Amino acid sequence: MDSRRLLRTFATALGTAGLLVSGCSSGSSAPSASATGSAVAEELEPYYGQKLRWRDCGVEGFQCATMKAPLDYAKPDDGDVKLAVSRKKATGPGRRIGSLLVNPGGPGGSAVDYLQGYAAIGYPAPVRARYDMVAVDPRGVARSEPVRCLTGKEMDAYTQVDQTPDDKGEVNALSKAFDTFANGCEKRSSKILPHVSTVETARDMDILRALLGDEKLHYVGASYGTFLGATYADLFPARVGRLVLDGAMDPSLPAIDINRDQTAGFEAAFQSFAADCVKQADCPLGTTNTSDAATALKKLFTDLDSAPVKTGETRQLTESLATTGVIAAMYDEAAWPQLREAIDSAQRGDGSGLLALADSYYEREPSGKYANLMFANAAVNCLDLAPAFADPSAVEKAIPDFEKASPVFGRGFAWAALNCGSWPVEATGTPRSTEAAGAAPIVVVGTTRDPATPYKWAESLAGQLSSGTLLTYEGDGHTAYGRGSDCIDTAINTYLLEGTPPKNGKKCS
Repeated sequence: MDSRRLLRTFATALGTAGLLVSGCSSGSSAPSASATGSAVAEELEPYYGQKLRWRDCGVEGFQCATMKAPLDYAKPDDGDVKLAVSRKKATGPGRRIGSLLVNPGGPGGSAVDYLQGYAAIGYPAPVRARYDMVAVDPRGVARSEPVRCLTGKEMDAYTQVDQTPDDKGEVNALSKAFDTFANGCEKRSSKILPHVSTVETARDMDILRALLGDEKLHYVGASYGTFLGATYADLFPARVGRLVLDGAMDPSLPAIDINRDQTAGFEAAFQSFAADCVKQADCPLGTTNTSDAATALKKLFTDLDSAPVKTGETRQLTESLATTGVIAAMYDEAAWPQLREAIDSAQRGDGSGLLALADSYYEREPSGKYANLMFANAAVNCLDLAPAFADPSAVEKAIPDFEKASPVFGRGFAWAALNCGSWPVEATGTPRSTEAAGAAPIVVVGTTRDPATPYKWAESLAGQLSSGTLLTYEGDGHTAYGRGSDCIDTAINTYLLEGTPPKNGKKCS
């Protein structure tokens, strides 16, 4: 069971192994005061004036540092939060443009892992030649004072709770699971929990921009990273450099609309998968039409609800884990063959394939240890917006709308949206249009059949931003940059290297 506002990239980007920030060597940098681009509040000057002491990361080619930010921007004297930063310096040739900050989404995805495992080695060579590639794990994430909520065994139990309750007892069990999760976060992370909002993280990014010596922030954010980038632009429009927001969120929506739209997005992604599947000789959902494929998948979920199947380990494949496994494969069409095989195996009584997909989604290691992705995800989402539903009765009323959005996933998505209902910290964020008036051109990228961030969100964000320009990828999968479209990659590379955005409304396939 997972937060259905989980907005993240899949496979290579976030599937990389955790890389420890270790090993030390001397080195430091200190920007001039002018690097902040404008005056800084007196109480924040110590943060903008600190030095980054770069050291060896233990990963070839990378340096790491630790920066400080105020735990509470409203009360800077109340203590600090320490944030992990990593960079790979521009390789040349060509004039160095500055630093390019990257964030893979989540919320809760490790930007440092993304940098070291993909961006700083997988982004186009001309971009890496002219930018220092940089990442900071957001507050509460990975190496930056991570939010912690449950032990590995507790998390195993949590992910197996029935997320499509059929009676009052199962509703109570699901509600209790959400309560246990929330209480665990409060017990283990009470200090950081009220201070992991997107606004606070965006303000941290401005401190980092200054410490890197850049007058403008250059940034590529994917998925939730688009919300973070748009928030930064709205807070600091004069400091916006070249911003790419790929797989865009819509900051103007309340939580219930985000959840319902995402439900429809995963339905659209499943329809694309099903249309491809029924053409394949090995399709485990039939070879006739997508309607029959949906019926077959729902039957598998129903069968697993009654009788989970073996996986080769102590955990069985439950309906909830199987659903999560299918959802994981919706992020990238490259995972569809693996999904077909996993569904076929589950139908034959072997749940190991779908369990592996679910574990990749949750970032569960074979040892049973979980990364803090899911903990940080809930903490940020529940702080950024008021809960979609306050109690089970509200969910029951909304289920028809969710099932209309997705006959396959709707019921489960509706119940999953109850996860913030008992959160111990009151939400501080509200839905609002994001204009970033006066900012330099910002490129917003949308994929027409994106499951996690529906295309209409990109259209909306591009329209809200005073300088937004919409770049469209007509295809499947979550996000577009670096996923095989020369048209998309060329447009973004030109923008990052030359500062020239694509024509608003440009479409690629």
